[in-house]
Amino acid sequence: MAVQWSGRTPGLLLSLDRESGEQLRAQVERQVREAIRSGRLQVGERLPSSRELALGLGVSRGLVQECYAQLQAEGYLVTRVGAATRVAAGAHIPPAPAPPPGTGPGLLADFRWGVPDLGTFPLDDWLWALREAGRAMPTAALDYGDPRGSSVLREVLAGYARRVRAAAADPERMVVCSGYAQGLGLALRALARAGVRTVAYEDPGSPATVSAAAASAGLSAVPVPVDAHGVDVRALAATGARAVVLTPAHQWPTGVVLSPGRRRELIAWAVRRDAYVVEDDYDAEFRYDREPVGAVQGLAADRVVSLGTVSKSLAPALRLGWLLCPPALAEDVVEHKRLSDRGSPTLDQLALARLIESGRFDRHLRRMRTTYAARRTALLEALAEHAPGVEVSGLAAGFHAVAHLDDAADESAVIAAARERSVGLYGMSPCRSTGATAPPRLVLGFGNVSERAIRAGVAAVGDLLVRR
Repeated sequence: MAVQWSGRTPGLLLSLDRESGEQLRAQVERQVREAIRSGRLQVGERLPSSRELALGLGVSRGLVQECYAQLQAEGYLVTRVGAATRVAAGAHIPPAPAPPPGTGPGLLADFRWGVPDLGTFPLDDWLWALREAGRAMPTAALDYGDPRGSSVLREVLAGYARRVRAAAADPERMVVCSGYAQGLGLALRALARAGVRTVAYEDPGSPATVSAAAASAGLSAVPVPVDAHGVDVRALAATGARAVVLTPAHQWPTGVVLSPGRRRELIAWAVRRDAYVVEDDYDAEFRYDREPVGAVQGLAADRVVSLGTVSKSLAPALRLGWLLCPPALAEDVVEHKRLSDRGSPTLDQLALARLIESGRFDRHLRRMRTTYAARRTALLEALAEHAPGVEVSGLAAGFHAVAHLDDAADESAVIAAARERSVGLYGMSPCRSTGATAPPRLVLGFGNVSERAIRAGVAAVGDLLVRR
């Protein structure tokens, strides 16, 4: 879609070489033509007036008018008396890029994981919080400020983490970041400076994300198996790693909770090995059939880096997260944040603080727990009706489930067949360090799928999920 400019006519970067021997008119025509062909100028987009363009190029208005007339004759432009000159609908421009997998039009249901309900983002509350934050924000807050982030937000987040996650949260050792990816990168860079050379990660888990972040920090990454009690700490110790990235409250993607015994083993390993745990607390707010699970960071604040974001609780687009840092790593994390981007946007930080302080954030979470619980129920009922016998796990918290297909099933074939029926299904193979498709599993995200779509989607593919 072309940008619709208002006010003065928009600028257009053209350059004339008066020493080239090519006529100025020919140069203008060629460059405008190439701008349209390359997509710099889109169909329907307005060009500068002949007067404005002539003034900017230092040529006569008549020359520009002649160029526009020639390009109109060639079908590139459309010009009407008293109206702006625009790129014609028949002009040749490159085709739009294909949408990424899972976002194509016409899907009956898309069970893409990791996405909250984007349609229920509390926009009115967020705009209210922005206005309130802007009204109370001192002029000094518009400066670069502390790379750790706004002291106001850090105080609020620390209180929230202590209250809700039983974390040992010190705002002086908290760093606001731009979501999980940056937070993980900052943590791994600080660990590398502390002498860590190898970081472990859960398998299944997020091998691509952790491996890429580790490589960027100059570290090697190794997988560690996960069982029904969480990460295998004995296997972790055997790797020789001095850091591990975990999702203990709701393991991604299996959904298991790190057991109390494993938590004690993990902390003992970290102390004995002079090692660190990077705790990804990604969706602990959404729980259904279990008691709240505290953060591991609250048990060993000197050995755990805890990462939190609002990507699941509010929306990924806000790009707001935070790290609770051990004393030995805090200074290096802050320095890497300063070098990375000087700090996250202050107004957004103040708005989040206001949203939490006002109680509107908690209200939104309560509403979403009810919504996701209803969708979880719809998923289970639909599977029981249309794919009886398929085991489902990982449903105690969050907004995804794991469907265990028959061992003889072909995970890739099921996904491809479902797509032919306009249903987006996603396997566990990308979550495995080897990429193996066996045993066949589906990770069914229901955060951004309505109950109606869940039922319709499962009905459409139910026969693909059971052995006939």
